[in-house]
Amino acid sequence: MQDVHARIAAAAAKVSRDPQEITLLAVSKTFDAIAVMAAIETGQRDFGENYLQEALDKIEEVRRLQNSGNGAQAVLKWHFIGPIQSNKTRPLAENFDWVHAIDREKIAFRLSEQRPAGLPPLDVCIQVNISGEASKSGVAPAELSALAHAIAGMPRLRLRGLMAIPEAAADTAAQRAPFRALRGLYDTLRAEGLPLDTLSIGMSADLEAAIAEGATIVRIGSAIFGQRTDGSPHATA
Repeated sequence: MQDVHARIAAAAAKVSRDPQEITLLAVSKTFDAIAVMAAIETGQRDFGENYLQEALDKIEEVRRLQNSGNGAQAVLKWHFIGPIQSNKTRPLAENFDWVHAIDREKIAFRLSEQRPAGLPPLDVCIQVNISGEASKSGVAPAELSALAHAIAGMPRLRLRGLMAIPEAAADTAAQRAPFRALRGLYDTLRAEGLPLDTLSIGMSADLEAAIAEGATIVRIGSAIFGQRTDGSPHATA
């Protein structure tokens, strides 16, 4: 964990940014509640999950461990960063603090309708298919403005910004290009009057490039928890 924070600080310093502006989101998918508890002990508070049932079970187990006195009594924020099925929006609305991968108005509407009144508005990001890959989820850049304005008007959601998972690239210049394009879309939406404050970009392999282009959340999994062994894709970590 210290190594990741050091990378963030170094990347921020290189482009004259305050590292406090950048939230480290620990992607804990496929890792158990004990691994999460170990991260909590180091001060980590934001955790990202891709798989709904695994996440719900883990959230409950972490809560149980915290309440049993076996770990820090910390206030955590749970972020859902995986693809969203329309028939699974209710548990997302009820159990998460953030949802990062909205790409359809229908999904946003259901989350807004199903967010309990006793909870604060759900923080959300729109996923943009910034590289135009057929295999990736996300709204096309040309359709982003209409979707963003629709979501901004939904009462139980708070549109915070944009998320993207660009096509992998080996060198820093190639990594920065799609992040720069996403930042341009973000700036356009802000100019249209949307009070966005979040760019959820950057993973273990490209966090420096993302920070250089304005990342406010970096989604880091393997650099914190180690390599996954279940064959799951590492695209969001």
